[in-house]
Amino acid sequence: MKKAILVVLMAPLTLAAVGAGAQQKFPTRPIRLIVPYPPGGNVDITARIIGPTLGERLGQTIVVDNRGGGGGNVGAHLVAKAPPDGHTLLMGSSGPLSINPVVVPNLPYDSVKDYAPVSRVHVVPLVVLAGPKSGITSVKDLIERAKASPGKLAAASAGTGTTNHFGIELFNTMAGVRLLHVPYKGSGPALTEMLGGQVPVMFDQLSASIGYVRDGRLRALAVASARRASVLPAVPTLDESGLRGYEASTFIGVLAPAGTPKAVVATLSAAMRKVMETAMVRDKFLGLGAEPGSSSPGEFSRLIADELAKWRDVAQKAGLKFE
Repeated sequence: MKKAILVVLMAPLTLAAVGAGAQQKFPTRPIRLIVPYPPGGNVDITARIIGPTLGERLGQTIVVDNRGGGGGNVGAHLVAKAPPDGHTLLMGSSGPLSINPVVVPNLPYDSVKDYAPVSRVHVVPLVVLAGPKSGITSVKDLIERAKASPGKLAAASAGTGTTNHFGIELFNTMAGVRLLHVPYKGSGPALTEMLGGQVPVMFDQLSASIGYVRDGRLRALAVASARRASVLPAVPTLDESGLRGYEASTFIGVLAPAGTPKAVVATLSAAMRKVMETAMVRDKFLGLGAEPGSSSPGEFSRLIADELAKWRDVAQKAGLKFE
């Protein structure tokens, strides 16, 4: 009888030990890091910078898998529907997580409910650029020119519905002006037109245009971060330039499918924290004009929700409609 009681009492301890052992086995195979864009872009570069170091921390290979299409929606949907075991992750960014839900009707995933955020990787502020033939030398000058010719002063972006585009609309609202939005198919073509003098102003990701600012071919009027960018310490923020509270950035981070066990998310989050503390990783991102820094899953979740609410509000105030 005593033996039977002993077996019963030990059973919960045995099950707990098995459960703990199961948790400790993650990861058990290579991890797919889905990049929802073609190779070569900012999100892809980010994945390839963190991939090797993250793999070392987890003891498994990180396989970067580019699944472009739909402005990031195809890859994001793939991860949303993947088994929630931590072996398929999303290299998520502002596009599919906080912009597309505003601009794309009937999106096949919910950017808040369908993911378990792991950690932010970095934030890239927008920068307001003036072309060499524009004669615009400051944000004050830009606002004065825009007010003098409502709806006529052109401002380029990387495309309709991008963070760059929304940055222009936020500027219009806060500055009380109406810039003429000129969308291009990516930052590259827009920057080429800027250099040629075909368009006087552009709102762009700092990482895409930092080289043109450094060599003097384009003038940075202001950055859209809360504080000055470390790579352009002499350039004021838009807040300093009179638009109090103006902030517009793109973010990139790692997410797992919703339902991924908390222990797995915690393991991934701890590994990402160590990755982002690595000097080599930080230096690479700083060189790209990004502001690197990990976050807790909760902090990253709040960032996504806050950005989504912010850009939805901008779209409503600007009367933007997307088909």
